[in-house]
Amino acid sequence: MLTRKQQELLIFIHERMKESGIPPSFDEMKDALELASKSGIHRLITALEERGFIRRLPNRARALEVIKLPEAYLAAVPPKRGFSPSVIQGSRGSSAPENAPKTTAGVGDDNSVSVPVMGRIAAGVPISAIQNNTHDISVPAFMIGNGEHYALEVRGDSMIEAGILDGDTVIIRNANSASPGEIVVALVDDEEATLKRFRRKGASVALEAANPAYETRIFGPERVKVQGKLVGLIRRYQ
Repeated sequence: MLTRKQQELLIFIHERMKESGIPPSFDEMKDALELASKSGIHRLITALEERGFIRRLPNRARALEVIKLPEAYLAAVPPKRGFSPSVIQGSRGSSAPENAPKTTAGVGDDNSVSVPVMGRIAAGVPISAIQNNTHDISVPAFMIGNGEHYALEVRGDSMIEAGILDGDTVIIRNANSASPGEIVVALVDDEEATLKRFRRKGASVALEAANPAYETRIFGPERVKVQGKLVGLIRRYQ
């Protein structure tokens, strides 16, 4: 049996991860539950972990896995095909043909969506621009909304405080604009692709890391092209 606050926090974490694929920060949890300090969130997280509702992943910033939800919540909002953790394990599909569309997702028979993986993206110092379609992955349909989508494999640690780790696969909705604060795929000078939080600094564009070891990079608006916005994340566990 969960207390009201424990249940509120669990559902808040679940809904946020279902929406974005990324766990909320402790500050966001504190504000959502209207608590005075983060120490209360720590106690609630510990209680949920002890009761088997969540799991904290060691040595990983903001890495939480929802194991189960309260029966009352499941009864009110029944899942489509049974509940699975919001941080999911992805599996690689077969290689796509050379002429496969680069940003088109197809719905599979098992309520999953086939999304093309377009290469690697740097969560650190930018690397070369997005590559061609290397293979496809199957993604739960609830992670995919309207529009075209593609996936990228993350390399680097500059977004760890946003819950994005080296080796993760991010799901990106194709877009050419973003609102301040959104995490985007940014193409710099038409040759460097990077995953960063999008900000405005006057007339300039700021690409902000989520790791204090990395500086925010400022560019003229003509140098940065938004290539898509983060909508989900897949993590594999060995």
